[in-house]
Amino acid sequence: MPTLFDAIIIGTGQAGPPLAGRLTDAGMRVAVIERKLFGGTCVNTGCIPTKSLVASAKAIQMARRAQDYGFRTGPVTVDMPSVKARKDGIVAASSQGVESWLRGLKNCTVYTGHARFESPRTVRVGDDVLEAGKIFINVGGRASIPAIRGLDIVSFLTNSGMMAVDSLPPHLLIIGGGYVGLEFGQMYRRFGSQVTILQRGNCLVSREDPDICDAIRAILEGDGIHVLAPSAVHEVAQQEGQIAVKFSVNGEDREVHGTHLLVATGRVPNTDDLGLERAGVAVDARGYIQVDDQLRSNVPGIWAMGDCNGRGAFTHTSYNDFEIVAANLLDNDPRRVSDRIPAYNLYIDPPLARAGMTETEVRHSGRKALIGTRPMTRVGRAVEKGETQGFLKVLVDAESKLILGASLLGVECDEVIHCLLDVMYAKVPYTVIQRAMHIHPTVSELIPTVLGELKPLE
Repeated sequence: MPTLFDAIIIGTGQAGPPLAGRLTDAGMRVAVIERKLFGGTCVNTGCIPTKSLVASAKAIQMARRAQDYGFRTGPVTVDMPSVKARKDGIVAASSQGVESWLRGLKNCTVYTGHARFESPRTVRVGDDVLEAGKIFINVGGRASIPAIRGLDIVSFLTNSGMMAVDSLPPHLLIIGGGYVGLEFGQMYRRFGSQVTILQRGNCLVSREDPDICDAIRAILEGDGIHVLAPSAVHEVAQQEGQIAVKFSVNGEDREVHGTHLLVATGRVPNTDDLGLERAGVAVDARGYIQVDDQLRSNVPGIWAMGDCNGRGAFTHTSYNDFEIVAANLLDNDPRRVSDRIPAYNLYIDPPLARAGMTETEVRHSGRKALIGTRPMTRVGRAVEKGETQGFLKVLVDAESKLILGASLLGVECDEVIHCLLDVMYAKVPYTVIQRAMHIHPTVSELIPTVLGELKPLE
């Protein structure tokens, strides 16, 4: 006989654990299933470990720039085992904290193992069969492995495999110029590796505007990273103890050799081995669970949250999925996915912060718009800190005066973006923030200045 629960949560990423807390607080008996690492991608192989490594790389780079700030140090050496140990300690505390908290929840039973549906209401975990009227899928995603000849026989790394690296790769080759590839590329260049990034298209982080792509490329090349874009990779091979990546540029065949290979060509959802077909849950061509605006699947009583639903690929979108589900189920508050504004950061140094529409998207929309820009060389806070790479760009609807989007590339912009994002959520004219008195000296104080110098987007 199945063990009966009010709710089953599959996966402990950023949506599952807080939902377990809300459901148990509401008096429900909840089963939580985790097959491997508590906390999901963010805690174990994504945000927390990579940003810990980024912080180490930033400190190392600043030490190398000591003379720029008026002091001198001895030669900077990097202790990779210590860098990894620091990262591992931060990850362990987070992952263990999630597990301990879940196991301590009243009315919550934690199962470890791989969950598979047996019906729309039952899930098997090893020898246990669980049944509930409400099932929430929060299984996340993993690195996508492209169909490149030779990749099945060559040793390579993904974002997960990089977490185990405790030595310095002499030459790190990276296939993919997206967020994962660029963050790892810059940090390992700063650790001391030679780094080559191969990107299929002309533009790194291809979803961004061309001026952003060009600026990011200049930043990375300024760090000594070799960027090969556009480059169509068609084969990898092991050659004399190294890895050879064979690619073409404008029809010309070329080849680059390195000691380590990181494949960073996107993500796929962890939905292929859940038995979703036995529950009748619909997925799209890429395996993402199809959900409505309140994250309900096509099967009544089954929801999908986080990366596996294809409605966002970030920790903050996953946590917002939890908030939407909890609000609708428990608070009589009809929240929707379509209410949120796209927003994310790219944690290279300096960081890129994005909210709403890009300039390219605004142009394609055909609407009348205003644009304001400012180079970081004209931001006092950036000059004082000796970090003047990048620029600020904000777009506004010329008729409604609402902020349409922003691309902020520069020091502290990963925090600055929120002052714009909050105004966008408030649906008030840009003049509200343009007339606000911001504190000096900050990067944020220049946002009103940018908005006070808007010009028609031509």
